[in-house]
This record gives sequence, structure tokens and C-alpha cells, in this order.
Amino acid sequence: MATVIGIVALILAAVALATGAILGSILQQNLDNKVQESVSSLRMPRPSLTGSTLAAYQILQESPPRAGFLLVAGTVGGVPDGAYIDDDGAVQQLTARQVEQVVSAVEHARTATVEVDSLGAYHVRTGVLGNTYAIAGGLPITEVNQTIAQILTTVGLVTFGGLLLLAAAIAVVIRQGLQPLRAVADTATRVAELPMSEGEVSISERVPVAPGAAGTEIGRVGTALNTLLDHVGASLQQRQHNEERMRSFVADASHELRTPLASIRGYSELSLRDPELGDSTQQALERIQAQSLRMTALVEDLLLLARLDEGQELVFGAVDLTRLAVEATGDAQVAGGDHSWIVDVPEEPIIVAGDAARLHQVIANLLANARTHTPAGTEVTTRVSREGTTAVLSVHDDGPGIDPSIADELFERFARADRSRARKTGGTGLGLSIARAIVAAHHGTITVRSIPHDTTFEVRLPARPADPPPAQ
Repeated sequence: MATVIGIVALILAAVALATGAILGSILQQNLDNKVQESVSSLRMPRPSLTGSTLAAYQILQESPPRAGFLLVAGTVGGVPDGAYIDDDGAVQQLTARQVEQVVSAVEHARTATVEVDSLGAYHVRTGVLGNTYAIAGGLPITEVNQTIAQILTTVGLVTFGGLLLLAAAIAVVIRQGLQPLRAVADTATRVAELPMSEGEVSISERVPVAPGAAGTEIGRVGTALNTLLDHVGASLQQRQHNEERMRSFVADASHELRTPLASIRGYSELSLRDPELGDSTQQALERIQAQSLRMTALVEDLLLLARLDEGQELVFGAVDLTRLAVEATGDAQVAGGDHSWIVDVPEEPIIVAGDAARLHQVIANLLANARTHTPAGTEVTTRVSREGTTAVLSVHDDGPGIDPSIADELFERFARADRSRARKTGGTGLGLSIARAIVAAHHGTITVRSIPHDTTFEVRLPARPADPPPAQ
């Protein structure tokens, strides 16, 4: 719109200026003709008056009056004088200064425009009256200037009104023309707002394409977007189907593996009670028992994740988050005596609705990570607070921090902060993913901020409203 209106405005301005210039030239030529006619119509004064020094005054009195006409006349070689006819038709004498201004303007030209004191601008033309008087006659150019000003004003007003009408028409046309494109943008915006990273996603949004607009550029864009949405929707449904099959497989496999693992662990424990075992056999059975316990823990974690994905496994009730933090920190202190453990909780309990066992598991996982991935002497602080209607639990340590290359995938399944598979730090990689699943099932969030010597895991859960203060 700005481009079109700007170009049209420039064209109209150029046309107005050209019209004004041409019209000004025509009016100036007409004025010059009027001056020439007025000079030609001058009459010589009667003989009784020719001896007077007021030659111009006498000539205008003897000639047909034209309002505003100015005359400077004098004998050849003599001192000129001047007079003009005012608006009332009376002849008025020019001052010496005014006469000098006119004479100076036409000294070297037949026609000139001169600014006369108290009278304004005049178009002056020279001539000879008889054989006696050299004259310079002129008419004011005020009328010409007023006419040009009126024309330019009219053109300016008409141009401004035309530009407003043009802007309104362009706005309507563009709005109507881009309405299908706006529908495309709205549809794309609604689709972009859908959470498509996980879970069941159904894309029902489509671009409405009018039958007559299918062959236009915008219609083709809408059709292409609808086709793309069809493909994306089919892909998401296939992904959801595969995830459900995988989740079902993991749950079934985990459930089926519990029985043989329990048998392996039982037989290994039973065999270890045989007093006649040799050292090598006993070490082998102990190794089998340790690996069966580790495998059992992995199976239990996978089964828990599958049930959490299906919305199962949680038993909600009122949970004191401060108490869970104190108990979990006490357990971590026993397991990690070489760390410094600090608990910072308010005096009043902070109650949330949730599964106490699973929330305890979240805190225990965070504390176990802090103990496992930080060196001896690290200070680990568990803090619980309330922010409005949100309960906030954080676990902070001053250890070496988390590698930035894995910070984004830390809560993914089987992700490890330590890529090695050393038994000390090479866990299953399910602890934080389980923590995130449990927190998400409680309608909360878990995040991490980490720089060297400053790592904080923060859990936010909906808190029960605080009790009102006692009455005074």
C-alpha cells in the first residue's frame, strides 16, 4: 500500500507541478498581452497639458482606465515620472523611489517583473508613445499568483482526497485478496501450537480452500499445506501406534522377566549357603546374585516407566514435602558419609497432593545423582519452599557441574551424565527420566541449571493453599 500510494502521489505531484508551470506560463503570457494592449491604448495628453512635468499622470487621465495599471513615462533624455490607477479608478502619482525601481527593471529588457514598494509585484513592458515619450507600462501579477494558488490548492485537495480513496480501495482489495492467505497462516499457527513431541496427537486443522480458488497461487499453497498436514497426521498416528506397541512390549517383557530373575536370585542365594563351595564358585555365585539384583532393579524401573506412561501406579494423598526431604536426606547421608548434607526446610509443613512413595523416589534419585557424580567433600543442599500456590523442592551441589553437551538430554531415558560404564557411575540411565515422569504425573515440572560449582535440580508441584492466619 505504501509503495503504490507513494508512486501515485509522486505522479500526481509531478502532474500538478507541470500543470501549474504550464498554466502559469499561459497566464503570464495573457498578462503580457494585456499590458501590451493597455500600452497601445494610451493617448497623448492634450496640447495644453504637454508642457507639464507630470506626463504619466496626464497620460493616464487622458486614457481609458484599467484598475491597477502602472505607467512610467518621460521625454527622451528627460527625467521620467510615474503614476498608477488604484482600485477605485483614480490616478495616483508614483514616488521617485517607485519610478526608479521600474526604470531599473526595464533598463536592459523589454519586459520584466519588478517589486514596487507599497504596490507589490508588477509585470512591466516598455514602449514608445508618439515621438516624444518613452514609457513603461505594467499590471500587477497578484491576480496571476492568486489564480495559480487556487489551482494548486484545488489540485492538492483533490489529490489528497484521491489518495485517501485509493488507500481505502487498496486496503479493501488487499484484505479481500489475502483473506485465503490469512486462513493459511491461522491454520499453520494453530497447528504449531499443538504439543507434538510426545503423546497422542491428532491434527484436525485444515485450510479451507474455495473451489474456485484451487488454481490460484494462494489456493495451491492451501492445498499443499493440507496435504502436508495429512502426511504429518498420518506419521504422528503411526508414531503413537509404535510407541504404544513399544510401551506394551516393555511392560510385558519387564513383567515376565521378574519371575526368572527372582528364581536366579533365589537359587544363587541358596547355593551360597552350601559350606562346601570353593572360593571361585562362591565368587561366581556372588557375581550372579549382584547382576540379578541389578537386572531386577532395571526391570522394575522399566515397568514403572511403562505404568507411569499409561497413567497408572500413583496413589494420591496429602504428602508433607518437608518431611520427605528430611527423610531422603537422612538416607543419603548414611549412604554418602564423605559428602556434606544440608537440609533447609520451613517450620510449617508444605503439603502437596501426590504419591508419597513416588515423590520420595524423586528426591532419592536427585540426591543419589548428587552423591554419585560429585567428589568427596561436596556440599549438597536440599531446600523446600513455597512460592504462591507452588511448592518448590531443589537439590543444589557445588560439584564440577554437568557437561553442557548432554544437558538437553539429561531427562531422556538411558541418558548418562558419565558416559563411562564404570560400576560407580554407570547406572541404568533411567533415574532422571523416572523422576520426570513422576513429577509430570503430579502436574509439576523438573528443571536443571548447571555451571561449574553450581548445579541445581528444581521440582515445582502444585501446593495445597496455605492455611489462613488465626483470628486476632
